[in-house]
Amino acid sequence: MPMNGDLFDRASRLRQALNHHAYRYYVLDSPEISDQEYDRLFAELKALEEQNPELRTPDSPTQRVGAEPVAAFGVVEHVLPLLSLGNAFDDEDLAAWWRRTSGLLGTEDFAVVCEPKMDGLAVAVTYEGGVLTTGATRGDGYRGEDITQNLRTVRSIPLSVPAGAPPRFEVRGEVYLPREGFRRLNERRASEGQPLFANPRNAAAGSLRQLDSSITATRPLDMLVYALGWVEGANVPDTHWEAMQWLASMGFKTNTLSVRAGSLSEAQSVYARWVDERSGWPYEADGMVIKVDSLALQTQLGSVGREPRWAIAYKFPAVQGTTKLLEIRVNVGRTGSLNPYAVMSPVRVGGVTITQAALHNEDDIHRKDIRVGDTVTIQRAGDVIPEIVGPVASLRTGAEQVFHMPPSCPVCGAEVVRVEGESVHRCTNTACPAQALEKIKHFVSRSAMDIDGVGDKLSQSLFESGLVRDIADLYALTKQALLTLERIGDTSADNVLTSIESSKTRELWRVVFGLGIPHVGQEYAQLLADAYGSIDALSASTTEELEQIPTIGPKIAESVVAYFRQAANRDIVERLRKAGVKLTGEPAKVSAAGPLEGMSFVFTGRLETMTRPEAEALVVSLGGKAAQDVSKKVSYVVIGEDAGSKAERAEKLEIQTINEAEFRRMVGLA
Repeated sequence: MPMNGDLFDRASRLRQALNHHAYRYYVLDSPEISDQEYDRLFAELKALEEQNPELRTPDSPTQRVGAEPVAAFGVVEHVLPLLSLGNAFDDEDLAAWWRRTSGLLGTEDFAVVCEPKMDGLAVAVTYEGGVLTTGATRGDGYRGEDITQNLRTVRSIPLSVPAGAPPRFEVRGEVYLPREGFRRLNERRASEGQPLFANPRNAAAGSLRQLDSSITATRPLDMLVYALGWVEGANVPDTHWEAMQWLASMGFKTNTLSVRAGSLSEAQSVYARWVDERSGWPYEADGMVIKVDSLALQTQLGSVGREPRWAIAYKFPAVQGTTKLLEIRVNVGRTGSLNPYAVMSPVRVGGVTITQAALHNEDDIHRKDIRVGDTVTIQRAGDVIPEIVGPVASLRTGAEQVFHMPPSCPVCGAEVVRVEGESVHRCTNTACPAQALEKIKHFVSRSAMDIDGVGDKLSQSLFESGLVRDIADLYALTKQALLTLERIGDTSADNVLTSIESSKTRELWRVVFGLGIPHVGQEYAQLLADAYGSIDALSASTTEELEQIPTIGPKIAESVVAYFRQAANRDIVERLRKAGVKLTGEPAKVSAAGPLEGMSFVFTGRLETMTRPEAEALVVSLGGKAAQDVSKKVSYVVIGEDAGSKAERAEKLEIQTINEAEFRRMVGLA
């Protein structure tokens, strides 16, 4: 039956009016009509659409109330990675970033944009044909969760954009809960007997990860757009500042506090002002983001690792509080390290209730003179991680107790030792249950084998039930065994087994990292995988061979050899092989001959025009070797700012030292 033209026109006018008034209210904070009038128009459109479903469109305001619950979030591959920002904690850090950026650009004549660093959840929202089609979380920077339905409920996010917008484009922003909205949400939860959210960021993240988007729709979420992600089919402005104005003209909510600065001193002045003003802002912010304004210069600067070179987050000073240190406890990590942590009387710091804080090691505890029973000053480092600054010594009563590491493991009772030259105490029992569980958690984690569905809780259940005693046991799990666990149903069991099966084809570096070899992080795992091409070749390596790999020093080399020397570890590798886990990768890479062939370099201190990994990679690309430790085999030691003991050792061994400018001339950069 043909649609009534009058109904179509009325629905279209209602949509336009409601979207206009939502923009005035949620983006411009300048409403033109009363809430009652808005509700009347909304009710009329909703009734029209219910009676005539063919009138409903994706950008209708009625679609903000939430859709049917989903079983699980899908995965969105980001067209361009959502990178994380490096941090600066003081003016010196910021000045060092400015010098590096100036050096890479060859000029100090560039502008930056200063923006409040929102304390929320980063998202990417894609528009196609003028309509919102996809919304995703940052995830690991390359893949995020598909939360499109939930983002549709955030009223400051346009469901459609005006005619003339690019055919396809992405905006990036921060979804957050305003302070007042957070207060009201917790008041409502308290009245309903529900647990309270710890802080606005957790509340925002939890709201966006609801499988039932109708729940998300009840939360007073907001979003500020902070970047143009990518664009297809249209020209874009030349600068970030102009891009933000362009997005604002299309109806996106941008931060009106943002400031364009032409120098380091101007940026520092903005920061100083914001430190004083931020408590009055309607949202939580933990720093100031500084971005090179020119988009062309951003492209020229590129990124290093997961951080763009063209931006940095200058963190606000941590908010501090005082509380009582009740106890120092110790847990055991996957490498056997004993990790002390503080248990304290609850204290509110920066809007978060804190009861525990990590303590690095016994030396650090003694250096700060922290004692059990002390009143201590606590802060959120970078406004995130709780840490103890030190004791309030004037409040001591004499009953406080000096802490010492236990002589035996708190989990298995084995002897605890401290290796010479290390600050860490370790359990000597490689079969310690605590180590075994942590190794399983590490192996399945997203940064290692990325076995979806096997998180910390399931790992613990599998371990405590005896189904999984080590990482190889994961590949022997059956559906029948999984169904014996609490809260594991038929579908969940199938999903877990599918994820485990998929992990068998992961890249070699993930397997190397997942094994949990002490001192071998992600970057070193990638280096080892590239250099050897298989677990077999790596397990047969010697310390001398390993030390020939750029940036691999004696500590890592000895750790790798020691790992594969243990029969239990070799057995795990063999069981992984029999289970079908891929233990090979690309063949070893051979460096081409170059002008630095036969030379080896050690870098120490802070470089101004490049990072240390960049300098080391440059040496390798020119045929040389980059070493981590100073020995008589080293040709040159490159001295940067604040150089440490390596410079002194080079002098003792009479190894030639050069500064950064001399190094740049040597490699043809000056």
